[in-house]
Amino acid sequence: MTNVLYLYGGWPGHRPYNIAEWTRDLVGELGYDIEESHDIFTLDRDLTAYDLIILGWNNALTTEDLSDSQEDHLLEAVESGTGVAAWHGAAAAFRSSLRYHLMLGGDFLAHPGGEGYPHPYEVNVTNRDHPVTQGVNDFSVASEQYYMSTDPNNEVLAETTFDGSHLAWLDGLKSPVAWVRQWGEGRVFYHSIGHAPQDLAGADVRRLTKQGIAWAARR
Repeated sequence: MTNVLYLYGGWPGHRPYNIAEWTRDLVGELGYDIEESHDIFTLDRDLTAYDLIILGWNNALTTEDLSDSQEDHLLEAVESGTGVAAWHGAAAAFRSSLRYHLMLGGDFLAHPGGEGYPHPYEVNVTNRDHPVTQGVNDFSVASEQYYMSTDPNNEVLAETTFDGSHLAWLDGLKSPVAWVRQWGEGRVFYHSIGHAPQDLAGADVRRLTKQGIAWAARR
């Protein structure tokens, strides 16, 4: 049995408890055993027995951090083979934890349209040969369009193009939406969609996330 720790909660603006219902469905379809926690101090214990950690934690302040103990336990688990799957607010969480963002492969910088603004944009799959993107089509989203700072070692799977309607100098610039990477023996999957539950309702983002979870879990 694949053992999953799902850590979620924090800032209510991302509606983590509603999105948890969607996440439970995906994990259930995969037949994985899920343990849920709303307590950040869950990261203060040995996590190496989990095959996957799903990070749905949300922060409200840029000064929020992981303790040294939490960083150590999380990264030790991933380095030893525990996978990580995360989306949207996970890249804006624990902003002061550099090691966390180094492991995740990226950091949220801005949503030029503003907090919660339903800006319409396209997600374009750039690597259709990867197991995470098999059968995933390009799709449209009307939500926060994340502008990301990302690790050049990421394997980018999908991206978006900014139209310059909010910051004219970003017109035509591309930013990663989904990527995978290796951290030690662990696999990491992230995508930037999911400010609200309706953003995750489409068949393509659902497939992308489900396959990302399956890919990241320890074999």
